[in-house]
Amino acid sequence: MIRSALLAAGISMGYAAQISVPGLHLGYTELFLSLWIILSIGRVVVGGRLEATPALFRLVTFWLIMTFAQGVGALVGLLTTTVLDLSGPIHDTMAYLLLASVTCLAAAEPDAGRHLRRTAWWAIGIVSACFTFQLALGWGWIHQSGVNPWFWDRFTGWSENPNQLAIYCALFGPLALHLATTTSSPWGRLFGFSSLVLTVYIGRLTRSDAYLLTSVLTCLIFLGLRVRTWLTTGDKVGVSRQVAVLLMIGFLPLAMSMTPYVLKDMSSVENFAKSLSKGGGGEETASTATLRVRLWGDAVYKGVTSASLGLGPGPHVARPSVYYRQFLPEPFEAHNTVLDLYTQGGLIAILALFWIVGSAAMSAWRAKLDALFALVVAIMIYGFPHLIIRHPIVWFGLTLCLVAGTPRAASVSSRKTSTDLG
Repeated sequence: MIRSALLAAGISMGYAAQISVPGLHLGYTELFLSLWIILSIGRVVVGGRLEATPALFRLVTFWLIMTFAQGVGALVGLLTTTVLDLSGPIHDTMAYLLLASVTCLAAAEPDAGRHLRRTAWWAIGIVSACFTFQLALGWGWIHQSGVNPWFWDRFTGWSENPNQLAIYCALFGPLALHLATTTSSPWGRLFGFSSLVLTVYIGRLTRSDAYLLTSVLTCLIFLGLRVRTWLTTGDKVGVSRQVAVLLMIGFLPLAMSMTPYVLKDMSSVENFAKSLSKGGGGEETASTATLRVRLWGDAVYKGVTSASLGLGPGPHVARPSVYYRQFLPEPFEAHNTVLDLYTQGGLIAILALFWIVGSAAMSAWRAKLDALFALVVAIMIYGFPHLIIRHPIVWFGLTLCLVAGTPRAASVSSRKTSTDLG
């Protein structure tokens, strides 16, 4: 129970860059995850069991490939780069080491699926409590020293910028939906759906374009998969399912007959969609897109000139000079998970990422866990305009999918008696 709460707290606080542990140069995520790793290793030392599962094999394989690719990239970077700044590489290396330890230890837990599910319940509980506190900060009901919950009209909460908070809203939403739709407890369903509503509301306040796109697409994918699962499971086709099929068949001509009215009001729908994004979908959105294209082009150039071997951990894209935003910190990463990984570990790292994400998606698909499949889709969508590979919630979601969709294997014990500290 203690370890589940620590792991959930580490996952839930990954966006909280404005707050840190008093007296330490550590964030709460690093602290909680480090404590969880120490307790998990201690459980094994005193005789706790480990299970060798296909999920564990895939995660270990991925991180070994990543280590090799990043190491080769670092050697190329040392040979071709004249400016040496170790802060970025050290930060990325420590983040990868922490995430690799968490994912592999979590997948090796006895009955890992049950432990991860319990951790997920803890996580949405902690997220809901933290989001409620941050809303109180944003509305001015309470005050917290050193925290500015707004960036102009965009809600940041404890995060450094609105996009960081939006990433967690985009991924915790499907996670809460998964728990709500797979529990048999009415109170659990109520709590899961309540957390989902709160998460969507916070995501709306961030006014993130990526969050808007991700939430709409994942919602549509989940609904489609849910209808498929509902219609195909079970031996008998009940009256309710027959009625649902007839309604779906009759919906097509009805939708076609409504087309003229939809086209007539298309401008109002477009304006509504723009109002959900930052800057109203106008000049600010266009300037952001232009900046991203420049960063992506630079990232492709860096990767190609390194012979697709990468340059090692850390950022490698030159900071762009934008005259009308000269006093604001500009991004120095490509803000694209695939391209950033391409500049670090080259083509090998990209192929490894595709493989592990694809494996997680296939595991959720085979297990018919619709919300978890939507979670993987959300990860893929959000990874296009942002660098998300260092966020703990991303790897927790992938590990949950891998464990849920693969069978259990033989257990390994360091001693004949097993003890669980959690």
